[in-house]
Amino acid sequence: MAHIAKLRSLLFSAFGPAVALLLLLVFALYVVLGSNGVLAWGDYSRQLRAAKAELKSTQATRAELRNRVEALDPRRVDPDLADELIRRQLGVIHHDEVIVPLN
Repeated sequence: MAHIAKLRSLLFSAFGPAVALLLLLVFALYVVLGSNGVLAWGDYSRQLRAAKAELKSTQATRAELRNRVEALDPRRVDPDLADELIRRQLGVIHHDEVIVPLN
């Protein structure tokens, strides 16, 4: 009977450290395998590269649009752009038309 009591005492004294060890193991696994873990780092860097490429493309499109808006400023309109827009809206431009600059 004393042997069983000693075994029970030993199990109860080992229960706390075992739970702490299991918690540490769970946290370590989460650090490696979790949604913000070490293995997700590669995916985040890939997403960052894709977002930077999209930002660069968007900035280039924005610069083109800004240039076009500046060319349509009523105080100093670009005559070639105005001619192109007017002919396109009036329907007098053809899809196979070639514009030859005079300068």
